[in-house]
Amino acid sequence: MKRAIISDIHGNLEALQAVLADIDRQKVDSITCLGDIVGYGPNPCECARLVRDRCSLVILGNHDQGALFDPDGFNVGAERAIRWTRSQLEHHDAMPKNSADRLMDWLGELPRTHAEGNLLFVHGSARRPLDEYVFPEDIYNPLKMEHIFELVGRYCFQGHTHIPGVFTVAPQFEAPEISLTDEEWRRTLPGPKAMVNVGSVGQPRDLDSRASYVILETGHADDDVVVRFRRIRYPADVTCKKIYAVADLDNYLGDRLLVGR
Repeated sequence: MKRAIISDIHGNLEALQAVLADIDRQKVDSITCLGDIVGYGPNPCECARLVRDRCSLVILGNHDQGALFDPDGFNVGAERAIRWTRSQLEHHDAMPKNSADRLMDWLGELPRTHAEGNLLFVHGSARRPLDEYVFPEDIYNPLKMEHIFELVGRYCFQGHTHIPGVFTVAPQFEAPEISLTDEEWRRTLPGPKAMVNVGSVGQPRDLDSRASYVILETGHADDDVVVRFRRIRYPADVTCKKIYAVADLDNYLGDRLLVGR
């Protein structure tokens, strides 16, 4: 079985379209989204519709929740972007359409966690699914890592930091080794537990501007669980220009797409 896992799209339609096209080429069985479909980017409604139509499982992210309710804990630029995003969603939902097309209703029904056997899917962490960051440097905070790993059955898949990689119980963090001329890094997940950050489709922050996502492979003869980290090029300059054209979206939200930070 092959399962694509995407996260942190942030209203970046060009990145999402490029990733979905790559997913189609990989012949996966299903697509899971770990949240933050909206926020920051210029195409929240288009991204929400695509995710709703293409993904069999979607988890709520903190920016998705911020667009539904009063944003809490965001910096000034992010809050402005969230409020603009909400206005776009409200305008979409006010248009005369079938009630099943209401995006805010759909976002409001998304779960915060999903478990399948020994696999857990969240946006932030197993401890605080919506909004806890687990950064690579947290390996130097063993108490935090221990507390989180206690809540993980075997493997947890998450996003939120926009930094892809694998956390082990050691604790250690393994970043994908993907050069600018390669597209993929394949890793057999270690036991007894691991946490996998799938990175960001729409706003990478690991100094690689390419969109990031993961393909999870299960059912191998030796019972190994394999993750394939993939990096996909997309026309970031197009998204950047769209951001510049919206007064309520700070220019830095476009600038950062070009450098992956």
